[in-house]
Amino acid sequence: MPKTLNDEQARGAGTATSPAASPAQRRAARLGRGGQHRILWLLGPALVAGVAYLDPGNVASNMTAGAEYGYLLVWVVVAGNVMAWLIQYLSAKLGIVTGKSLPELLGSRIRNRHARRSYWLQAELVAMATDLAEIIGGAVALNLLFNLPLIWGGVITGTVSMVMLAVQTRRGPRVFERVIISLLAIIAIGFTAGVFIAPPSPEGVLGGLVPRFEGTNSVLLAASILGATIMPHAIYAHSALARDRFEVRASGLTTKRLLTATRWDVSIAMVIAGSVNLAILLLAAANLQGVAGTDSLEGAYAALHDSMGAVVATLFAVGLLASGLASTSVGAYAGAEIMHGLLHVRVPLVARRLVTLIPALLILGSGFDPTQALVLSQVVLSFGIPFALVPLVWLTAKAGVLGAYRNRWVTTSAGAVASVLLITLNVTLLVLLFGG
Repeated sequence: MPKTLNDEQARGAGTATSPAASPAQRRAARLGRGGQHRILWLLGPALVAGVAYLDPGNVASNMTAGAEYGYLLVWVVVAGNVMAWLIQYLSAKLGIVTGKSLPELLGSRIRNRHARRSYWLQAELVAMATDLAEIIGGAVALNLLFNLPLIWGGVITGTVSMVMLAVQTRRGPRVFERVIISLLAIIAIGFTAGVFIAPPSPEGVLGGLVPRFEGTNSVLLAASILGATIMPHAIYAHSALARDRFEVRASGLTTKRLLTATRWDVSIAMVIAGSVNLAILLLAAANLQGVAGTDSLEGAYAALHDSMGAVVATLFAVGLLASGLASTSVGAYAGAEIMHGLLHVRVPLVARRLVTLIPALLILGSGFDPTQALVLSQVVLSFGIPFALVPLVWLTAKAGVLGAYRNRWVTTSAGAVASVLLITLNVTLLVLLFGG
């Protein structure tokens, strides 16, 4: 059973004033004396994990939903973002308190070798679906901006992501965070600019907050939006990011202080991700509904160019490129952690990136519609949610895992409700798709 470190033990691990204190411990001591304004130093892991909520799959799902159904699925984006806050906070809390990631904890608890490998296989398929969306999104963006063939765009996107992962390996999490957060800023500007130029209808937005569907395809898109919003690999990754950055044993900060900082971190990340996702849907609903060809990223770009000008269309493509570059790096990080935690195999990030790049390049080279591949990949992610979410809620509710920091009954109940809702949506989707 993993042991949690209480605050007294954490402070006793080394005093910040002693000659043997590490730079991290001395920095932590200064932060503890510096007050709440220094909490900014503790922000970052959730913003990195939050990039997964703004990957090209999100763009395709939200853009398609807005273009086909207008404001109908606004409520899905909002509900998904609310659930995502709770889920990402629980993931980060698990990593902070236990010093282990979710895959590591599951790997130590699933005793049966075949069961553990089966669990890894579904998680790996989810990670591959994520990779597919991100590489394709980057390739489409490079095609729109520079008219590059999709296959070469995929190669370039994969190569840049390998460089970013090498930075994470050699320079550590702080430098990696700065790179990802810079790309996050570009994503936010690129995808929200059009909403300010051509604002959506307030009445339409309010009407879209009423939960409802219109046929099988709207349910498919809802599952796709949720799969892109509440992403399994982001749950796995966030626990590892928080573990690496906020390890109590090394930081010298109290667990309570770290959890307070994490709540701020997750809140900021989810506000940014939710706002950008909503802006994408509203942009399509207000400007692209009923326009022919907007069910693809290329068609949406062309429609934005014709209706709103070259600047908005170019910003959209730049945001799509930044989205692909940032999210593919985070996805590769998550995939490596899944393999390490469940199979106890450590594969270098760059090598893993090279292997998982192949399926995306094969699809790009086959001529399969890239936007359709993006939307379908998000549906795959949606079916992987219960396998990550149910164990997360279960583990964070156990006193034997989190001790005094285990969930309150209200938190566990909210997590259980979110799990039931997501699983029910997926079952409904299967019935509609295969039962007519």
